[in-house]
Amino acid sequence: MKAAVLNEVGKTLEIEERDAPKPGAGEVVVALKAAALNRRDFWITQGLYPGVKCPVVLGSDGAGVVSAVGEGVDAAMVGREVVIDPGLDWGDDERAQAEAFHILGMPRDGTFAEAVVVPAGNVHDKPGRLSWAEAAALPLGGVTAFRAAIVQGAAGHGRRVLVTGVGGGVATFAVQFAHAVGSTVFVTSSSEAKIDAAIRLGATAGYDYTADGWAKRLVDEHGPMDVIIDSAGGAGYNQLLDACAPGGAIVNYGSTAGPPAKLDMFKVFWKQLRLQGTTMGSPADFAAMLHDVNAHAIRPVIDRVMPLAEADAAVALMKGSPQFGKIVLEIAA
Repeated sequence: MKAAVLNEVGKTLEIEERDAPKPGAGEVVVALKAAALNRRDFWITQGLYPGVKCPVVLGSDGAGVVSAVGEGVDAAMVGREVVIDPGLDWGDDERAQAEAFHILGMPRDGTFAEAVVVPAGNVHDKPGRLSWAEAAALPLGGVTAFRAAIVQGAAGHGRRVLVTGVGGGVATFAVQFAHAVGSTVFVTSSSEAKIDAAIRLGATAGYDYTADGWAKRLVDEHGPMDVIIDSAGGAGYNQLLDACAPGGAIVNYGSTAGPPAKLDMFKVFWKQLRLQGTTMGSPADFAAMLHDVNAHAIRPVIDRVMPLAEADAAVALMKGSPQFGKIVLEIAA
């Protein structure tokens, strides 16, 4: 089978021929139709992700057809159209992942290939109304956004939700999930085009986070935010404290801008804010996310579709974050 392989950090992904994977006990082989990129893939190629081991087939997101099953797996699964939950070994505690938790696509070979082996419990029925590209775009970004917005942030009817840095897969999904459950959604971006795209998805308004006083303008015009979903951190984090309502929550699923240089602890305790971390999601979160995707007719936003042969170029695109939504690799028609 063909696979896009990272043989060395800092080098290009190379398309190689590999032996077709075989399932072990409790596993299935998924013949992939499409795979999607995450910023995690770019970080791994740059050596900016912990525990990078090469060679490895990158890719956490994928959808396809079960082509083989291992010992102990119902043979009736063969031919099933599925989407893959990329979170492995979450553990028994819904509050946080276990120490053994890891994500498909490093160290375990991932979805930038014609086939992948995963535990049978990590495949779910593909939503029938979604294309292969849309289904492949859903897993990692979808479950991360669902846990951040719905589970940790408790977004819901009548709540004001701010999603920062809209454009990437998780932030885009967060807008969709929060809007679907009745929240009034606001966004930030340095791109007017991305703000406009978020408004078309259901956001009420957007603000340029590079502009002085954007947080005060947001509060003056729309009131303080009950929930803020952020992946940046960094120097602008104290503006999120300003924008957050008393008793509100700031939910962080990343820190792409690094840690805040200084955290105004007075605002944290005086406003009784909750600073909540979140990572990926449990198997229960993944199943609930798929339920909401179907119940609310949520359709993943695809920025572009590229062939597997251009996997390296697709990963390189993520350096500048030009996309709105997901970049998808087409693997089989």
